[in-house]
Amino acid sequence: MSATMSTTMAAAIDTERFRLRNFVQKLVDLGECEVRDEPIELFDIGAALDGNPNAVLFKAAGPEKAELVGNVMGSRLRLAHALDTDERGLLRTLTQRLQKLHPPVTVSSQQAPVQQVVRKGDDADLCALPVHLQHGADGAPYISAGIDFALFPGTGFTNIGCRRIMLRGPRQAGVDLIAPSDMRAIYLQAAARKQPVPVAYAVGSHPADFLAAMVSLHGVNELDIIGAVRGQPAPVVKCVTNDIHVPADAEYVIEGYLDPAGHIEPEGPYGEYVGYYGVVKHNPVLYVTAITHREDALFQTVTIGGRHLARTDTAQLTTVKTEAAAWAALLASVREPLAVYATPSSGGMLNLRVSLRQRVPGDAKNAIAAVFGSYAEAKHVFAFDPDIDVFSDEATDWALATRFQADRDLITGSGFRVVPLDPSLGGARTGTKLGFDCTIPFGKTDAIEFSVPAPPVAKNAVRHKTVADALAAGPASFLELMAALGSKDGREIVRQLDALYATHRLGRLEDGRYVRKDDKK
Repeated sequence: MSATMSTTMAAAIDTERFRLRNFVQKLVDLGECEVRDEPIELFDIGAALDGNPNAVLFKAAGPEKAELVGNVMGSRLRLAHALDTDERGLLRTLTQRLQKLHPPVTVSSQQAPVQQVVRKGDDADLCALPVHLQHGADGAPYISAGIDFALFPGTGFTNIGCRRIMLRGPRQAGVDLIAPSDMRAIYLQAAARKQPVPVAYAVGSHPADFLAAMVSLHGVNELDIIGAVRGQPAPVVKCVTNDIHVPADAEYVIEGYLDPAGHIEPEGPYGEYVGYYGVVKHNPVLYVTAITHREDALFQTVTIGGRHLARTDTAQLTTVKTEAAAWAALLASVREPLAVYATPSSGGMLNLRVSLRQRVPGDAKNAIAAVFGSYAEAKHVFAFDPDIDVFSDEATDWALATRFQADRDLITGSGFRVVPLDPSLGGARTGTKLGFDCTIPFGKTDAIEFSVPAPPVAKNAVRHKTVADALAAGPASFLELMAALGSKDGREIVRQLDALYATHRLGRLEDGRYVRKDDKK
């Protein structure tokens, strides 16, 4: 791309279209976000958000009366709004957008709202931000809405993920690098060479950027993924103290480096996305070199953990990550997958529902096995027929109750890669997975014992004067007899059937249809 073209594109970039504050205003207009104008102590933020079905915009948080928003992505509907779709179309829309990557457009510091205010050195104070204690046993206040950016060694590509930050002091913090990830691999390689790892964290981001951070596409610049999910190139700007490029339209950016000393910082406890506390772990130390932000920056916190997982940002985001990974595996294993849904109440990962149309015997079990081995990391996989709405607790519970037999339809396996935060593992590194084949036995979908009752619907039929005349034309169900006689009552049909029984001229077929006895085969 020529310098002139790059400059022209940069000038045309809208740094407000994907601003968090503008999305929050959209949620307010839709009735999805509460606005609290009254002052609130930082200590009380967690309780105000816990289990709240809405996002909440606090206009005067803490002694500084800072603006802070939480639970922006705490429902599937709000995530869907971020991609201009509905709840059922969320995965489809995301998958379609990921088919077209958009490389970012670099803008200057003067064009980047996130660098309207720049604080470096001692002025870069984490404790000046409205960071609150989220859960009672947390080790310290956490920045929970951080999207991290780092460079892949030797490629110039940017790696993006979501990482929490535990305040340790004004310019130091602990970051979680225990779970396997590209960021952990980058850090361990550098630490082995005793080299610090430059990092940057965007705090206050549009939900599209969080969704992009959850996506795993190998061998690409992950800034291109942000553009894909947004549907247009993201404006990026070079950090002021390192060479990392970050979204120019973010609210805040924290710049720094990870100390190469290794996993030495006690970090935690922390309320985790599976609903329980994570124990104290040892993690690398983050040293802050700069904090930049918009002049009217809106700080963000994400909800995580507790008894209301389905209403938390992290569970809802994780559902999309799980569904995307499961869908990719299903497309490679069965001909006709129809839908997937990871329940947010299981943390968005542990329980996954799949619906498919079986073309050959065993398709449902193949689908379950494919998800077991995928990056979805699901612990329990439920397979359903096309008539079951995987988003409905009622429909899936009914199918489990009436189509599943444990000795025939339960699939078990052990020694699988698992999510280590699952406390039922008891510290084990591998675990057991279960599959529930809740589909109707192959070839039996049209059998009456699996036919779903529904109210009668009037049919068109050749009219007859009597039941006997109608049956002379062939066997008929009671509904077909009503149609043949033009009845909207039915009781007169019963009287005529009774007369035929009395003369021993009426019989029944195995499927329940009535037949004239002399015509019975």
